[in-house]
Order: sequence, then C-alpha cells, then structure tokens
Amino acid sequence: MRIHFVKNIQFTKLLKAEGRLREFNFRKLGGQQEGIFTVDVVDDRGNRILFKMQKEDSNWKIMEQPLPRWIWDNEKRLHDLIEDELQNPTASHFS
Repeated sequence: MRIHFVKNIQFTKLLKAEGRLREFNFRKLGGQQEGIFTVDVVDDRGNRILFKMQKEDSNWKIMEQPLPRWIWDNEKRLHDLIEDELQNPTASHFS
C-alpha cells in the first residue's frame, strides 16, 4: 500500500490596503487545483471576502471575479507575499 502525503500550506500576512492594515489568510489547494491559493480578508463592515489566486506563467493572479477595487489594486503585493512564503516558509507550515 502506498501512502501519498500532501503538504498543507497556510499562512496569514498583514498588508496595508485602502489606508487600513488588513489580515489576509492564504491556503494552498492541493490535488488537481495544485496551482491555486484561496485567500480571505475582511472588509470595512466585517464581511469576509473570499477569492482565489492562480499561478499563470510565473505570476500569481486573482481569478476573475467581482471584488472590491482595493483587492485588485494589491494583486502584485499579494503575489509577492505568496512568493516570499513559498521561498521562506514560516513555522505555520509545520504541525
């Protein structure tokens, strides 16, 4: 019997967006959706916004969906946060 382990990658980063420090939670999906992160953040009213980012060529891009402008404006910074985490994993990767 062969056992296949998939490493769970999830992390939280703070990012200033639209004049406020916001907490972005990232979770890498496995399986057939290997190149996708789910991301969630809270808006000014306390509503949780969920969206996905997919690796296209060598960039993490927000998958087309209706989102507030301040999320789209920070797409490059979100890409940088994901790449930094994948290159220098924090203790949040380990149990």
